[in-house]
Amino acid sequence: MPMNRVLVLNASFQPLNVVSIKRAVVLVLKRKAEILEQDGGSLHSEKLVMPIPAVIRLSYYVRVPHRDGIPLTRRTVFVRDNHSCQYCGARAENIDHVIPRSRGGLHTWENVVAACRRCNSRKENRLPEEAGLRLLRKPVKPHQHLRIIGAAAEVHPSWANYLDHAVV
Repeated sequence: MPMNRVLVLNASFQPLNVVSIKRAVVLVLKRKAEILEQDGGSLHSEKLVMPIPAVIRLSYYVRVPHRDGIPLTRRTVFVRDNHSCQYCGARAENIDHVIPRSRGGLHTWENVVAACRRCNSRKENRLPEEAGLRLLRKPVKPHQHLRIIGAAAEVHPSWANYLDHAVV
């Protein structure tokens, strides 16, 4: 089944963004990009058959402005934590502040984790130790590639060749 998003790489193979298949096809047809990985299917017009792209590479180098970081959102926390509860490993449904905000905890990458309802309810307004819980992994600020993965509904297996394998 074809993906609906395409990974865009700079001419230097640096991941830049994800775009729609339509945008990727326009870039390829205008010779502004080349297809590096295909999604298996093909697109047909009256005079052209083109493979569906999964990864494209720009023909020219684009200077990328410095980004201060990845936005701390529910979606990006779930992606970082692989949609699993950081207390028990079950499927996560909530985010939890390890040190509750009411007790001085900050809303930072190092203090926010994905949690299932059961563990989140059990912990409530306490520290993990006080609730009899312990973190499976220490929360950390993620790699910049999480921004790209967070923008895609799903990640194509071929993207692992171009993204940091720790986040795919």
